[in-house]
Amino acid sequence: MRAVRQADLPQVIALDATVTGVEKQAYWRRVYRRYGVGGKDQRHFLVAVSGAQIVGFLIGEVRDWEFGSPPCGWVFAIDVDPALRQAGVGTQLLQAVSELFRRAGVTKLRTLLASDNVLILSFFRSQGMTAGSLIPLEMSLT
Repeated sequence: MRAVRQADLPQVIALDATVTGVEKQAYWRRVYRRYGVGGKDQRHFLVAVSGAQIVGFLIGEVRDWEFGSPPCGWVFAIDVDPALRQAGVGTQLLQAVSELFRRAGVTKLRTLLASDNVLILSFFRSQGMTAGSLIPLEMSLT
């Protein structure tokens, strides 16, 4: 596990496209500018590396007082090469960011996911995550 480097972006973009089916180059350049080069104490963009290959990534940050919450760590992206799922890569990424959050004084980790994303829901539950105290609400603006 290590912090992302700009040279990693093509592999991160390709891994994300493999999983989501959509290549989002402009999005990933913005994410890198925000999480890859700035805010190192609060923002984290980690990659899992095997040899010269990026096999997973995780992005998270410490957010404070949003929704009335004391500082907590949020994970908003995690992805692992489908060929390496169940090999512990996601667990290692989550443990690495959890340690960074603990060093920042955070005692709670949160994430949001689509209710029909059984794969990621199963992963987070296997890591000990349960339903939290926040309730997501939304409405259509069209």
